[in-house]
Amino acid sequence: MEFIDTHCHLYDGALGRRAQAALAGARAAGITDVVVPAHDLASWAAVRRFGVQAGVHIALGLHPWSAHEPFEAARLRDELQTSRAVAVGEIGLDSRIDGADLPRQSRLLAAQLEIAVELGLPVILHCRGAFEELIAALRNHGYGRRAAPGGVVHAFSRGPELAERFIELGLHLGFGGAVTRPQSRARRAAVTTPAGRLLLETDAPAIGLTGVQPQDVEPRHVRDVALALAALRGETVERVAEVTTANARTLFRI
Repeated sequence: MEFIDTHCHLYDGALGRRAQAALAGARAAGITDVVVPAHDLASWAAVRRFGVQAGVHIALGLHPWSAHEPFEAARLRDELQTSRAVAVGEIGLDSRIDGADLPRQSRLLAAQLEIAVELGLPVILHCRGAFEELIAALRNHGYGRRAAPGGVVHAFSRGPELAERFIELGLHLGFGGAVTRPQSRARRAAVTTPAGRLLLETDAPAIGLTGVQPQDVEPRHVRDVALALAALRGETVERVAEVTTANARTLFRI
């Protein structure tokens, strides 16, 4: 079986200090590839350093938490191309942070969506509390109406109704630690999401799994996500591994 962790911040905190050991552990567990998205300008260089390693693929962008940082579209466009990034990300909207400036976040998101469409790169999307605004922005950039490059709503933790709206826009859904928690709404969405739109992720070291604290999560734990997803869907873990790996390879062209 092969697995792909489609969202892991390998450079972050304690995980960054043990990144090479974490990658070795992932390979031993059958995780063949890891997608590492940036979140702020300072992380771009760190992410690019990981991109030279076999099986590690990178995404560059500015997270909504970093909307206050100076953004240069030309720089992002250049770095995406020269680094051979597989996606624009992590980008999106978040109304739940202190002092959230949604108009500023929305302008930043629009600029990055424009670059993604221009370069034909998928997007890795973060969203909390601003789903209507995110859906509107995606529609404004052609998602759901033309051959947009697609993307993934990562760390999806909402129910089937919202999941369906993103699926209609041509997006995948990234399921992680939330599906291991008995009370999570994401478990229902994980059951109803078409197999062709499922992706696995850890979001290490930001999100924990049942029995594993966030700071201890590594790419190898994507197997635990796959096991939980398989149980929920009444499928074998082999089937989940096969489908999600194929989806990731197609979306990110890896």
